[in-house]
Parts: sequence; C-alpha cells; structure tokens
Amino acid sequence: MNYLSVENIAKSFGERKLFADISFGLSKGDKVALVARNGAGKTTLMNILAGRDTPDRGNVTLRREITVAFLFQDPQFEGDKNILEIALSGDTPMLAAVREYELLLLEDGNAPDYEKRFNAALEKMDELAAWDTESKVQQMLGKLGLHDLTQTTATLSGGQRKRLALAQVLLAEPDLLILDEPTNHLDVDMIEWLENHLTGSDITLLLVTHDRYFLDRVCDSIIELEDGKIQHYNGNFSYYIERKAEIEVAEQASLEKARNLYKRELEWVRKMPRARGTKAKSRVDAFKDVEQEAKGKPKEEALLLQVKMSRLGGKILELIHINKSYGDKKILSRFDYVFKRGEKIGIVGPNGIGKSTLLNVILGIEPADSGKIQTGETVVFGYYAQQGMILNEDKRVIEVVKDIAEVFPLADGKNLSASQMLQRFLFAPHTHYSYVSKLSGGEKRRLFLLTVLMKNPNFLILDEPTNDLDILTLGILEEFLEDFPGCVLIVTHDRYFMDKLVDHLFVFEGDGVIKDFPGNYTQWRDKRLSEPAKGAAEKQVKPVAAAPEPEQQKQPAVVAEGVKRKLSFKEKTEFDQLEKEIPQLEKEKAELALKMNDVSDHSELSKLASRFAEIEKQLDEKGMRWLELSEGV
Repeated sequence: MNYLSVENIAKSFGERKLFADISFGLSKGDKVALVARNGAGKTTLMNILAGRDTPDRGNVTLRREITVAFLFQDPQFEGDKNILEIALSGDTPMLAAVREYELLLLEDGNAPDYEKRFNAALEKMDELAAWDTESKVQQMLGKLGLHDLTQTTATLSGGQRKRLALAQVLLAEPDLLILDEPTNHLDVDMIEWLENHLTGSDITLLLVTHDRYFLDRVCDSIIELEDGKIQHYNGNFSYYIERKAEIEVAEQASLEKARNLYKRELEWVRKMPRARGTKAKSRVDAFKDVEQEAKGKPKEEALLLQVKMSRLGGKILELIHINKSYGDKKILSRFDYVFKRGEKIGIVGPNGIGKSTLLNVILGIEPADSGKIQTGETVVFGYYAQQGMILNEDKRVIEVVKDIAEVFPLADGKNLSASQMLQRFLFAPHTHYSYVSKLSGGEKRRLFLLTVLMKNPNFLILDEPTNDLDILTLGILEEFLEDFPGCVLIVTHDRYFMDKLVDHLFVFEGDGVIKDFPGNYTQWRDKRLSEPAKGAAEKQVKPVAAAPEPEQQKQPAVVAEGVKRKLSFKEKTEFDQLEKEIPQLEKEKAELALKMNDVSDHSELSKLASRFAEIEKQLDEKGMRWLELSEGV
C-alpha cells in the first residue's frame, strides 16, 4: 500500500537550484533514511512533505485515510500548555481518555464536581482499556527525561522541547512518521531506547539523521539527495556506503575512459578536411556525444581539514581535587586527572549530569568551587561549543574568516588565503560573499568548525560536534582527529564517532563521581550490560517500600510487640500468589543472565538487559511485599 508519492518536484531559491524533477515513494512498513550534504536541501524537502513549503513544480501526495506525524528540528507549541497536555495532544479517543484522567490526577480534588468527573474518567479508561496506554505514556516520558508533567512549555530548554515533540509524535502512533534529526538532544540511553522502539514497531518511517549506528539499525533503505537528484539504495547504511563506493569507482573509471577517447576524437576532428563524407559526418556526430560524456560530473571536491597545530610542551593540563556543585547537586567531587599528549577522551553520562560543566571548568568559563587547574604555557584550546555558536549572522562568510586572519599556515608549510581556506571547507566561491544568515544549519556548523581550527589549537574540546553536520563532513572530521597529535576531549551522543576516536572514557556516574574507563563507548556499554548478569546469583534484594493496599490502610498504625497481625482474605490471596510468582521470576532472571553472556548482537542484548532490569525491579517490590505479608502468616 503506497503511503507517500513524490512526483517530479523541483525547488530553487533565486539562482540556487536545490533539486529538480525528483521522485520517490514510501509504502506501508518502509523505514527509509534521507541522506545528503549540508545545504543540499534535506530540510527544505522535509518542509515540502509537511506542507510548510511548496515546490516550484511537481506533486506530493499522501494517502487520504492514513495519519501522519512530523518531528521538526525546531518544534513549536501552541499556547503555554504543560508537558502532559502536549504529550497527549494526539487526536485519538485513547489519548483523549488518558489525557482527561492524568489532568484530573494533577488537580487538587476540591472542586464540587471533581468526584463526578473523576469517576467518569475512570469509566472511560475502563471502557477503552486505556490503562496500558496510560502506563506507556508514563514510561515514554520517563525514558525521555520528562519527569515534571506540570512544567509548561515556556520554561523548557531547547533539548526538552525536542524530546517533548518526539514523545508527542510517538504517542500519537501515526501510520507514517517523518522525523528530522530525532537523535539530537538525546543521550545515548535515550537513543538506544528509540532505536528499539522504532525497530520493534511496524510503523512506516522517513527520517533524516547523522547518527550512523541509528541509520544502520533502524532503516532498511536509503535515498540520497545529491546534485539535485535522488539515488535509491535498497539496504541499510552499511550497504549504502559499500554500494556508493562501488558506483563512484565505476563512474570515475568511465569518466577517465571517456576523456581519453575524447582526446583522440578531438585530434581527429581537428585534422579532418572541410569536405566530409557521410561516414565522416556520423563520426563527428558521435564525437559530440563523447564530448558531452567527457565533460560530465568531475570528481567531487573533498573537505580538507589540514591546519598547523601550535607546539605542545611537556606540561599540558592537570586537574587537582576539583569540586563543583549547584546547590545540593554535586557535579565534580575531588576529581583528579593529568592529561597526556595525544590522548583522546570521550565523556559519557545522561543529560544534565554535568558533562558540559566539566568542559566549562577546564576552560575557565565557570569557576570550580575548590581545587586547582594547572594549564601548560603552550596549551592553545580550541572549543567547539554545543550551545552559543558564535557567528555574526549579519556578516558575510568571508568576513567571518578574515576576522581571524587574512592568511593561514598549513601543516605542510603552505599558506592559504581566506578564500582558499573556505574552498577547502567546501564553501563554493559564490557563497563567500553571502551572509551567514543565509547558510543552512549544517553549513553554519561547518563554518564554526573552520573558525575553531584556524586558530591552530593543540587541545581540542568538542561539545556535541556531530549535531547538524552531514555524514561526509563527519567522516573527514574523524580522519582529521585520528591523526591530530594534540589532546582531544569529546562530549557526544554519536556512538559511532566516539567508538572510532576515543582511547578511554570519563564516565559520569552521578553525585560527583567520575570513573576512568579504558576503552570506547561500545566496550563500556557491553561491560555495563554484562555486570548485572555476572552478579545475578549473589546480588541481594534491596527492599523498596510498596504502595499501601486499601486493606493495610484500615489496620492500626502500631501493633503491640510480639502480637501478629492477621491477614485479611485479600492479603492471604495476594501472599499465595507472590509465593508462586517470585520463584518464576527468579528462574527467568537466571535464564536471562545466561543468555546475556552468549549474545553479541547489540539490539538483542539491549532487549535482554531491559527485561532483566524489569524483573529485578519486580523482585525487589514483590520480595518486600512478601516480607510484609509474611508477618501475619
């Protein structure tokens, strides 16, 4: 069943042609990724599909009876509603029932008609069997770090707004879901949860993302927008990379062959006398075809990251007993580290735990509460910031570069002008005098990266460098950083980027604790997932207070010492049920522990670990409840 048809659409802005006569479609169950260079028109195409923009010509057709939801890079919410209202704003009877029930729970209950409205909401929830949906809503908002459901949209950060918009479209459970950079502002645990959510459903999906692991695991086909045309690849991201390389090699070989033939034919045409016979004329006509082919697509310019690094002395950076807190929240607690030449360190931890704060303390942007920071005299920091990208929108592109210097030294001893430096960063000459405000989000990021590297740093601090950069730029940046002889400190949620570059990790565990892990992200994740299984047999149950049952509430608050409280009929039934359930859960837990040791597939391992954690939680709760009830047996 065809859900989306794009037929021969074209879009230009003045003389700049983004794409012409492109066509593609989506059928039920497809999971498709759109990839392209920054500035190629990805976001414009997504806006056309969403009806936010119109093509110059061509048609976009969505099947009438299907529901469609869009996630944009810059989500906007109407009015000043709270998180719960936005998350449950989908137009379905199920979500409407859950919305009414949850909003009533947030009321104080003193209104005269409250009980009547609450009973009606309960009846509606029962009628629609909406309790599973209610549980799913709570779980999803929790997974996305949205815990205060009464918080209004006006008070949310950019990252919170993006995560709320993601929750909104996922809870609506549309037939077709179109996502623009869904992994931005998600930490790695959230990204892996979203991966499992999308791969485990039969939803039809079109997405734009720079996250290569995400692309590889979620999408089953790729459409590439390049030179204003669409190319289809029927496979995941790994297949796309392999096939694209093969095509480029074949095209280049064909182009070289055509050029050699063109040279020979050109020589013949020049030597031919004016009076030509029919045979000669046909050869001249054929020459025109060869000429057109020989002047076809040239080999693409590659982004060249080559800058001269400032000399780095023996002493680099030493952190001694660093403490940092915000009120009662500890970020750093007596943190010590001595940085060594050439090491590349990744930083991992959930959003809001203090990763960016560590970078700011190192750079002196924020003061430490106590401790010492000793920086070597030769250290030149290059800071690529997650927030507050410093580019004057009213300046021309070349002015931004010339504000740093007119001429730039390279590692090979050559010097480049500002214009030449821009061309190396894939800014075509006609864009040099465009205003920064006219650049795409990814082009602005690339320009910002250029301004950072042009200062010849020897200690790079990169805070979310992969956001909004296209896959080609990411690959070149990775190659540059692999060969970079200075120090690199990286905060990123791009697991592929981190796996490829880092030697070890600073792992934020909360309450100011940071541990140094010798390995990359995937190695740390595998170790973390294997630890519960390793200690499963000897791990003791930690008591967790269970919610009081109605029957319990009727019991006296204090029972005389040595006197057993008798169980009610309902409690006796519950106790008998627990005695059956706990051994079954213990058995499943042991089986999962064995499976987790043998499984190497990340997706399967994640599912097993999630179930293992769920069982542990149930055992904690049921074990505590069993102990409470056993007092009356």
